[in-house]
Amino acid sequence: MKVHHLILQAGISQAAIRFGCSTVSVQRLDPLVEPGSIPSAHVHQIVGGNAFNATMKGDIGEQASCTTCVYSEDFSNYWTAAMYFRHENGSYKRVPQYPNAQLGYEGQNDTTIKGGMTIYYTQKDFDDNGDKFITAFQPGFRMTVGSPTIDNKDGSKAGLRYTCLQSILTRGSETPDFPKQPCPAGIMAIHHFPACWNGKDLDSPDHQSHMYATTNPNGGFIESAPCPASHPVRMPQVAYETMWNTTGFNGMWPKDGSQPFFWSYNDNKGYGTHADYLFGWKGDSLQRVMNDSCMFHKCGSPGLQGTLKTQTVPEMNACAVKNTVEEDIDGWLEELPGQKMPMARAFTA
Repeated sequence: MKVHHLILQAGISQAAIRFGCSTVSVQRLDPLVEPGSIPSAHVHQIVGGNAFNATMKGDIGEQASCTTCVYSEDFSNYWTAAMYFRHENGSYKRVPQYPNAQLGYEGQNDTTIKGGMTIYYTQKDFDDNGDKFITAFQPGFRMTVGSPTIDNKDGSKAGLRYTCLQSILTRGSETPDFPKQPCPAGIMAIHHFPACWNGKDLDSPDHQSHMYATTNPNGGFIESAPCPASHPVRMPQVAYETMWNTTGFNGMWPKDGSQPFFWSYNDNKGYGTHADYLFGWKGDSLQRVMNDSCMFHKCGSPGLQGTLKTQTVPEMNACAVKNTVEEDIDGWLEELPGQKMPMARAFTA
């Protein structure tokens, strides 16, 4: 009877969710790559649950008390490096984020979302699940994608891309490196994670080997091949879209035409872009929606009932994490935080 249920779900499930999360913290902490380090090597921008801290273990869904994501059962944490603009005089300024204009919640003014990112959980593509049962992540699961050590186009990974936004609704025209010219509406950074699991490890020493990517180089939301025998379990395809509002710097573009944007780990090529994911959905909520046939807002949004519970934008924005590291990350800085001399100290109280 149970086997029949799984086969049935494999045939009818085609769920995909896309939702906004406001910023929960911007600071130098990295509980995956540098657990316990206060501060970590570079600045991150983080969204999701308020359990985020320097050392994270166990079931995060049971540890957090609020989340900055629209789905109130999602206490996961999602993060990338922060982006900075380098002025011709050598100083740096953090680039602000703005909400995705393609999100439209019933009765909500989405422009009030505080920074953050758009998060996707899809299946084979936006039309079906490839007739495969989609297994949700388990408590304690974590992974990363990309690497800050990659500094050339040949090493860039499929699904890690940039879009030079001609308008806030621009999609497509993706490049593996930073745009070479000012973008009229900012830069969208895109991170697609692998979706094939080895079926046994919630993590691995490099935070990547327990997963296998079948990302299509020509379209991150379409798989290029089925999961291999080494990683046979199909999981949701997680992806991030971060809208970086670079427009305030367009008039400051260097006279020599050089690309002035840097990731916080001191990379102005863009090939080393990377992202981190730490699963924290409450109970069976993620599996429940992956078994459904809903798409995007029909899975639930403020003002519209669906499979998932939701919260309002003010409730999202009210959730936050107090900074563990005290340092200036937002003014005009002489150097990127952590990239030369240690300028930060941990709070002692």
